Amino acid sequence: MNKIFLVIQREFMSRVKKRSFLLATILVPLVFPAIIIGMIYVKQQSEENKEQEVIQVLNESDLISFEDSEKYKYVPVSGPLDSAKASFTRSGDFALLYVPLITPEDPVGISFYAKTSPGINLMRSFERNIASQLRDEKLTIAGLTDEQLDQLKTDVYISLYDLSEAGDEKKSDSMVTSALGYITGSLIYIFLFAYGTQVMQGVIEEKGSQVVEVIVSTVKPFHMMIGKVVGVASVGIVQFAIWIILVGVVWIIAGAIPGLDLSQTQGAEFSSVRGDSSNDILGIIYGINWIRIAFIFLFYFLGGYLLYGALFAAVGSAVDTPADAQQFMMPIMLPIIVSFIGLSLFVFEEPHGTPSFWLSMIPFTSPIVMMGRIGFGVPTWEITLSMVLLIGGFIFTLWLAGRIYRIGILMHGTKVNYKVLVKWFMMKN
Repeated sequence: MNKIFLVIQREFMSRVKKRSFLLATILVPLVFPAIIIGMIYVKQQSEENKEQEVIQVLNESDLISFEDSEKYKYVPVSGPLDSAKASFTRSGDFALLYVPLITPEDPVGISFYAKTSPGINLMRSFERNIASQLRDEKLTIAGLTDEQLDQLKTDVYISLYDLSEAGDEKKSDSMVTSALGYITGSLIYIFLFAYGTQVMQGVIEEKGSQVVEVIVSTVKPFHMMIGKVVGVASVGIVQFAIWIILVGVVWIIAGAIPGLDLSQTQGAEFSSVRGDSSNDILGIIYGINWIRIAFIFLFYFLGGYLLYGALFAAVGSAVDTPADAQQFMMPIMLPIIVSFIGLSLFVFEEPHGTPSFWLSMIPFTSPIVMMGRIGFGVPTWEITLSMVLLIGGFIFTLWLAGRIYRIGILMHGTKVNYKVLVKWFMMKN
């Protein structure tokens, strides 16, 4: 056991002393928040300084009308469509909107002409606006007055509460829980690739420099593999902790800058649409049990990394160059990719459905998928079972990788394929 700790210490110190580690640890949490804050500032300035865009409207229908807004000014034009298009191309206006003679039952032929393709949000807003006016027209035809139409328009917001078995309730929000799951799942997804690849490259470098032959003379290959995997994991934990602290400090400082409103994000816009205030969203965020989330995240971060780190170490021991490792990378990467795609396809649509449940139980996919589900109130027994299976999966991959590592780490110039790996795995000590 003492030799394993020596390998862990060697891996940890050799990496944290590198200039690249120091630069990444300090610059990443400074650069990325700076980019986000800069983009928010640019967005605010562009919205404040942006002039009204002119949209020419050739409207042949009396069912549809358009009102000027802060962003767009609607200018009526007349004449045939071809003449309107020719006149528009010679102008400096933003777009030409053509509304033919339509009926509420068959609104076909509405066209939007622009010199450059507009964003999807603009097109959806036009579609919703026109659809709303046609719906009102249908209701008017049915004999409803304007006052009755106004009474029919009702905004509905359903408050979401998490209710415990003891009867305690806590306000929640599907958007917040989805964002929490996406962020934590994405972090594990990134770290599995980043630190797993570090383990593989470290093994390949030591094997190529033949340093490993000196080390294995005093340390068993299996112990060496464990030390390397755990050593890199400790580097990741330290780096991640520093990132959290620095990002928090940067965000606090940025929030104190006059004229910079960090609430100008999609989340704030979403809260205004749903009817929530910023305080409601902040209250939901503050109400999250962050200690519990941090513990579960740390467990799945470590468990997922250790599971995949052993496999990456086995691949590194079997090859002589990173190029040779490509043929063995896809089977390792595939479950990681599947679990990340599963967040959007299954978890955020139906977090307690059968696909979401099984993906959060299988050790190769549970680190990412369970973090995606965790904000939706996963039962304690499911989390416990998933953790136990992940520990079992790590023990299995460690044993599997160790049998390959003990042979491959001393092999040079051997053309390796899956048949050779199976042969190494079956070899007796």
